[in-house]
Amino acid sequence: MQALRNMFRPWSSDARLDGKTVIITGANTGIGKETAIDLAKRGARVIMACRDTEKADAALKEVKDASGNQDVVTSRLDLADSKSIKEFAENINKEEKQVNILINNAGVMVCPYGKTADGFEMQVGVNHMGHFLLTYLLLDLIKRSTPARIINVSSMAHQWGTINLEDINSEKNYDKQKAYSQSKLANILFTRSLAKNLEGSGVTAYALHPGVVQTELWRHLNKSQQAAMWLAKPFTKTSVQGAQTSIYCAVAPELETESGKYYSDCTPAKCSQAAMDDEVAQRLWELSCKMLSITWE
Repeated sequence: MQALRNMFRPWSSDARLDGKTVIITGANTGIGKETAIDLAKRGARVIMACRDTEKADAALKEVKDASGNQDVVTSRLDLADSKSIKEFAENINKEEKQVNILINNAGVMVCPYGKTADGFEMQVGVNHMGHFLLTYLLLDLIKRSTPARIINVSSMAHQWGTINLEDINSEKNYDKQKAYSQSKLANILFTRSLAKNLEGSGVTAYALHPGVVQTELWRHLNKSQQAAMWLAKPFTKTSVQGAQTSIYCAVAPELETESGKYYSDCTPAKCSQAAMDDEVAQRLWELSCKMLSITWE
């Protein structure tokens, strides 16, 4: 029963973020928007990084109204296009004095086969490669903003994933569920490698499972899957409930000395064996750098 209570209970803390700057990708909807509202209420400057500017503008008004904080802005970011990621990062590096919290929240889920502007399979491209590149491009500024945190929103779906280093873009065989699970496993492996890379820098990294949340991500499920989710609705979370672990990882003072771990329901959680494979994590890191044409030692 305690676990069930934790699952739906909002995480409660009066911790403030005055004078801090937060970037949240995919902040115009679902848990990203609820995370933006909560962190804005705590006094942070919030940058909502969104692909759809029209939706972002509507969400911006909502976040400002709900939080009472006017220091909230939107900036266009398409994680399926490295050109857009570079433009966004260049703008942030030029305009912002600091970035204390980066929440890599945006994602696509079980979509039909498609490719990003850079030729990556859409799910691994947006969920992993896009956020990998974004983090790399903002890292110097984040390091100058310590103590700072990087949060990667993963999923329990990582448990069914494997990293296919020989065919990361699923060109030989595409299964949308497997591709989604692979991308969410990549989020955790990236977090582990990132934490090691940042040891002693004052920047910490966290991965999390938000819960099974009623969001727009369900739109690509087939009819029988949607029916199953509808039946499971009493056991799924609202966006507010789904945002709690992101908020916890961004704010909880006790996590300042933790890094590289995986969380669910605002508490450390067990991830799969594959998610603890440091050798695969390193190979994925090297492959990601190669495919994105970056050098990140």
